[in-house]
Amino acid sequence: MTFGQFVSTGARIGGNAPRIDTSIIARSPWRLGASCVALYCLLCTSRASAQATDTIPSSSELKRLSVEQLMEIEVTSVSKKTEKLSQAASAIQVITREQILRSGATSIPEALRLAPNLQVAKVGSHQWAITARGFNSMTANKLLVLIDGRSVYTPLFSGVFWDIQNVLLEDIDRIEVVSGPGGAVWGANAVNGVINIITRSAKDTQGGYAEAGGGSSPNGFAVGRYGGVLGSRVAYRAYAQIFDRDNEVYANGDDANDSWRMGQGGIRIDAQPSVSTSLMVKAEAYGGNENVPTGGTSTASGGNVTSRWTHAISSTSDMSLQFYYDRAHLANPEPESQFSPAGRLTDGLDTYDLDFEHRLALGTRNHMVWGLGYRFTHDVVGNSRPLAFFPARLDHSLVDGFVQDEIAVLRNVYFTLGTKLEHNDYTGFEVEPTARLRWSFAPSQTVWAAVSRAVRTPSRIDRDLKEPSELPTILAGSADFESETLIAYEMGYRTELGSRVSASLSAFYNDYSDLRSLSFTPGTIIPLFFANNLEGETHGVELSATYQATSWWRLTAGLNLLKERLHVKPGEIDINKALNETADPERQFSLRSSLDLPQHVELDAGFRWVDTLYNNNSGVVGTVPSYADMDVRLGWNATTRLGLSLVGQNLLHDHHPEFGIPGPTREEILRTVYGKVTWRF
Repeated sequence: MTFGQFVSTGARIGGNAPRIDTSIIARSPWRLGASCVALYCLLCTSRASAQATDTIPSSSELKRLSVEQLMEIEVTSVSKKTEKLSQAASAIQVITREQILRSGATSIPEALRLAPNLQVAKVGSHQWAITARGFNSMTANKLLVLIDGRSVYTPLFSGVFWDIQNVLLEDIDRIEVVSGPGGAVWGANAVNGVINIITRSAKDTQGGYAEAGGGSSPNGFAVGRYGGVLGSRVAYRAYAQIFDRDNEVYANGDDANDSWRMGQGGIRIDAQPSVSTSLMVKAEAYGGNENVPTGGTSTASGGNVTSRWTHAISSTSDMSLQFYYDRAHLANPEPESQFSPAGRLTDGLDTYDLDFEHRLALGTRNHMVWGLGYRFTHDVVGNSRPLAFFPARLDHSLVDGFVQDEIAVLRNVYFTLGTKLEHNDYTGFEVEPTARLRWSFAPSQTVWAAVSRAVRTPSRIDRDLKEPSELPTILAGSADFESETLIAYEMGYRTELGSRVSASLSAFYNDYSDLRSLSFTPGTIIPLFFANNLEGETHGVELSATYQATSWWRLTAGLNLLKERLHVKPGEIDINKALNETADPERQFSLRSSLDLPQHVELDAGFRWVDTLYNNNSGVVGTVPSYADMDVRLGWNATTRLGLSLVGQNLLHDHHPEFGIPGPTREEILRTVYGKVTWRF
């Protein structure tokens, strides 16, 4: 189903529609991929002979962190300052580079399955539904996602196009996953969580790296990367990657005709002009195309440039200035309906973002972070008959400032107060405060509690949508649509039980108001339009634990419990009957085993069980049956340079659904097997 069809269902908007192919992938992936590979080969040829053997990173250097080292990982996503994971006053999980590479994941969404505090469902070959603490959908809009500080949400629906977030997994340092509101430092749309993907510095990726492989899906993929130096204080890397993924299937086993292919390349430069100053610049471009189950091909292209300057003023004060520019262009076929002929929707979005941050200590008790930001978006939609946005050209500005102060109240007791103030062109000023208390009553024991407010500001769907573009209009946005709001209450406990066991427990109660609903026009019924007629609450528990059974065997487990109670405000109307964003499991469980075997052999297995999903099927309850599945990876580091692996995914079923409305067009996820070869030089 195309983007327009997804929106036109009305009863399913933002919820659990059969399909949304807003697939943004580009026009000439293989031409782009070939150009990037040619650049990579040129760099390798010019520099490989100068690369000393003892500086080449090998697969054996991917050392497993101990339980203590995992708890000492430094994170920045909770408060925009560096702090140890063990002392973060938030429900945060860290996915390490080792975990990603040993999982057999081939994409960012697959890697996010490693975070037990996320709900991750694969909808089709190139479509995912990902959220934290509920409200999942293919256009989930309450989760902020960042890549090296660059926000990747789209103002079309305040969500993420997961199919174009193709970060080279080999280059990821860690993924920080915060469940719970982060609006006080990150702003609007950091409502139920924040995902912060952080890549490695160019100086940590020196030498050459190549990988290639394929199987049932992905059918084929290839990666080339080379890192070198430009003088004593400047390091760089350049990479290129391409892949081809096959169709998923329907329940009867027929192909869903949603295969896709993509090429991407980029370069990163890290410089340190002085001991106290550093500069990072990175640029990427991508392109590809996706088949649409209803017919036609969705295409897109894009790129981004990010730069960050940091300067240490003293041992207790530093500042940073970041700028990024992002360009995305999509073209999507919209099929005919009983109200309009077929058409093609295009969208070109330019985003400019500038952020300044300053961290400082005020005496011995106060550690403060403050910052200012400005974002400008220029969106141009090529409207189609089935679907349109008015105005077609829209310029929006977002201005924000935040301040947060961590106060040492008593020994090992810290109280944090902070807020973010934003001004957007839809709703004006928005305030998002937080108050957090942390008590580290033992070196390896921390309890914390927090109260926060967060908002999800309107998107273009909420305000500017019109379907079809000519009369009769069936579905429309509303100029009166306001921000959705959340008041969240959280508490948690994080501990190390000796040198072998660590655990994290968090509980939350979320109170939502002014949630999106679907209303009808009095008298004429149509157009249906979006309003803020829902409210309700969710509550739940998140538990994770790591057990180092032996020096060569580690087990990691996660359990999520979630209850949702959404309802229509007294005297108001919602055609969806408050079912539209409730496709979340009440329970989900995961267990991962990681074994280091003799002769440099690695065996990793990941089991997951997901409870029944109850979703919106045109105002009545639909379901996705509960399921259990498993991924397994067998790897062999044949030499310090050469690695071989075999990966099986979704091994417990020929195919099964993970998301979507019951019916013949709901896609099911296939069992797949692929092999991979890696070479470092």
